[in-house]
Amino acid sequence: MTDTRPNRLLDAIDSPDDLKGRSRAELKQIANEVREEVIDVVSVTGGHLGSGLGVVELTVAIHSIFDTPKDKLIWDVGHQCYPHKILTGRRDRMRTLRQGGGLSGFTKRSESEYDPFGAAHASTSISAGLGFAKARDIQEENSNVIAVIGDGSMSAGMAYEAMNNAGADKSRLIVILNDNDMSIAPPVGAMSNHLSQLVSSRPYRGLRRIAKKVVAPMGLESPARRAEEFLRGFAMGGTLFEELGFYYVGPVDGHDLDVLIPILENVKAMRDGPILIHVVTQKGKGYAPAENSADKYHGVSKFSVITGEQSKPKPKAPAYQKVFGQTLTQLAEKDDRICAITAAMPSGTSTDIFAAKFPDRHFDVGIAEQHGVTFAAGLAADGMKPFCAIYSTFLQRGYDQVVHDVAIQKLPVRFAIDRAGLVGADGATHAGSFDIGYLGALPGMICMAAGDEAELARMVLTSLEIDDRPSAFRYPRGEGVGVDMPEVLTPLEIGKGRVIREGTTVAILSYGTRLGEAMKAADMLAAQGLSATVADARFAKPLDTDLVDRLAKEHEVLITIEEGATGGFGSFVLEYLARSGGLDSGLKIRPMTLPDEFQDQDTPYNMYETAGLNARHIAARAIEALGRGDIAEIERLARA
Repeated sequence: MTDTRPNRLLDAIDSPDDLKGRSRAELKQIANEVREEVIDVVSVTGGHLGSGLGVVELTVAIHSIFDTPKDKLIWDVGHQCYPHKILTGRRDRMRTLRQGGGLSGFTKRSESEYDPFGAAHASTSISAGLGFAKARDIQEENSNVIAVIGDGSMSAGMAYEAMNNAGADKSRLIVILNDNDMSIAPPVGAMSNHLSQLVSSRPYRGLRRIAKKVVAPMGLESPARRAEEFLRGFAMGGTLFEELGFYYVGPVDGHDLDVLIPILENVKAMRDGPILIHVVTQKGKGYAPAENSADKYHGVSKFSVITGEQSKPKPKAPAYQKVFGQTLTQLAEKDDRICAITAAMPSGTSTDIFAAKFPDRHFDVGIAEQHGVTFAAGLAADGMKPFCAIYSTFLQRGYDQVVHDVAIQKLPVRFAIDRAGLVGADGATHAGSFDIGYLGALPGMICMAAGDEAELARMVLTSLEIDDRPSAFRYPRGEGVGVDMPEVLTPLEIGKGRVIREGTTVAILSYGTRLGEAMKAADMLAAQGLSATVADARFAKPLDTDLVDRLAKEHEVLITIEEGATGGFGSFVLEYLARSGGLDSGLKIRPMTLPDEFQDQDTPYNMYETAGLNARHIAARAIEALGRGDIAEIERLARA
């Protein structure tokens, strides 16, 4: 429900046009009300809280000064876009955030004309912004392009590639560096704010142009430019950005509208080349629990606004990433060559457990997956045993490095692929849909998928013992299924699966954690007198061809199921059977994969329901293939 308290200015804001002509006092009140709205919304929906609270004033200032959507506003990653959504006509739908059929947690082109470029992965905004700027110039239009990028995203090489291109091209582009960790800026204060207003002002820039004309005939233009940049860099910082071709303004207080508004007005009037405004903000600004624990309140579940306490259900089983982190730490106690690498996700991947005990062997490389993969390759080449823990969707960013620097050289880098399969509220941008295919295509790569948390622990050990080639094991987000963990770990035999349940008519070969759904499907089939074998493939590469041959020869129907896109495990099985003649006997084989589409956010269960990969879908696929059985009865059993 929308807050209808009296005298709320936010109630009159339906679009950024409603911010135009407002007094500073009114804009400050609107900013306070937007902050309250973000806190209230996220307490109900969960989501990214701290980063959005940190850019409230910046968002209000940008939309009040610039003419969006004609002026293109591009948010990097999108974690901080909730205030933007509130001010751009989506306030009434904010409580559908990250839910099925609701608003995306990130910017999304199909959602609003105020989202000119979709985002959810980091460090894309400057590249996209330069594309918009060049398109504007080619079409001889007159508009502004503003890219807002966080200091964390600046750790990725892509941001510097874009800045190097923009600086050399001299395109008119405004980049706002949102520095919320104080990792780059010197202290912000009155002098810094004053200098930033001064150097962005029209008189200063006019004097600068006159000086250039004076010194040019004397051959002193280059030395004078360097001297002026040096003095500004000495007083304000930003020499690096100046060297990349950007006119640097900052650092400035990102929560002071009296500072932000005149600087943005000055910058809007500039017409000569790319500009970088260095804005310093506080993550979680205005909400004490988020201010005091920026990491904990980066992404949150539902919480109490009064206490800040998050409502997380007690887990019934350990989370998969915790099993990975704990297992790796235990193994590292006996092997001092084990290292852990993560790309800005130590808590998300649970390598923080490893880091607490072995800080010298834990490496958080920041949002720099390409570097992280090749860094791991370097460690492996000199005898270390690196585990590179990266979400499936983020490992895509380092794929060339996986191919060129790891696989071709046969280096034993171990890839712990977290968030495999569908992840729920973060939607298509974070789904781990493609790693089975893109890793399985690489010669020599060993690919595993855990059917449960005990299997994951064994796969960590198995990959440790592979010392002549790269390996990968995938596992989903969330808690395990509650199986007993082995007291003593033993490695798996490479390329060998396991049979969980013996049957005669239908064979279900699972790769990954659809194994539980496969067992439920077997029960549904048994209720109709259809006997089913359930097997856990464990390996997509090397494929357990003996197991595939046996299942193909002893059953009428073979169903493969995986939490990945077409072109993965099922395709490997089909290709093998086609080459070996296993299809000649009339075997009915039915691969079950994620659909050929990017699925919007929802609960993981609902996403798999939409994908057709839950137990009732497996059982129905078997019945359809056999041409006998009652699908309506399967539906009844599923509802029960």
